[in-house]
Amino acid sequence: MANINDAPPLEVDGLVKRYGRSLAVDGLSFRVSAGEIVGLVGPNGAGKTTVLRCCVGILRPSAGAVRVCGHDSVAAPNEARQQMAFVPELPSLYPLLTVAEQIEFIARSYGPLADDFAERREAMLRRFDLWPQRAKLTDSLSKGMRQKTALVAAFLHGAQVILLDEPLIGVDPAGIRQLKDLLLEARAGGAAIVVSTHLLDTAERLCDRILVLQAGRKRAEGSLADLRAAAAGFGEATLEELFMELTRDE
Repeated sequence: MANINDAPPLEVDGLVKRYGRSLAVDGLSFRVSAGEIVGLVGPNGAGKTTVLRCCVGILRPSAGAVRVCGHDSVAAPNEARQQMAFVPELPSLYPLLTVAEQIEFIARSYGPLADDFAERREAMLRRFDLWPQRAKLTDSLSKGMRQKTALVAAFLHGAQVILLDEPLIGVDPAGIRQLKDLLLEARAGGAAIVVSTHLLDTAERLCDRILVLQAGRKRAEGSLADLRAAAAGFGEATLEELFMELTRDE
């Protein structure tokens, strides 16, 4: 389904998420434009994974709204999910499906397979060095191969919004390089991408904009130049140095 009235691919408006008395996300708002990679960074427990799960519809917001291509994630969940691809930190794969079957299963969840699906799947499996494992059960794969299988399934969809939670954890150097290239290609194709990561040097090189979370709140948002300007005396600072300054205890 097409974008509603040219709405932003991803819009988070006043998002609040509570777990009982615990406040995990506190009034967070941000947008991601087409052709943009946003890095979501923060200390452990900052709320990064909760934000992504609310965006994809796994968790229901306690307050606020998430809109995907104009579709509200609560009022129109199916329409919102059709526009998204999500790879969690620990992908849940069906243990009795082969790698090839897993990817086809995910593809079919979005609708009928495209005529060139088999060719594109083969190309992507070869790209991530998974072609020799295509007939293996996913339950027999290493953590890195499971992660790469989930990434292949996500990128084959051609989603307008791509959400990745710590996608580089457990992936070998060649796979990391392929993923970075895929992200840049998806950005060039107009996808809106959010990457949650602890790898600040990677976020600095890859992302157009950084959103710094702490205790469920936005501490800073912008390009590296914007973050440097917001932190007095940090004109040439790396993202790691800025992160330590922005998230230090007052």
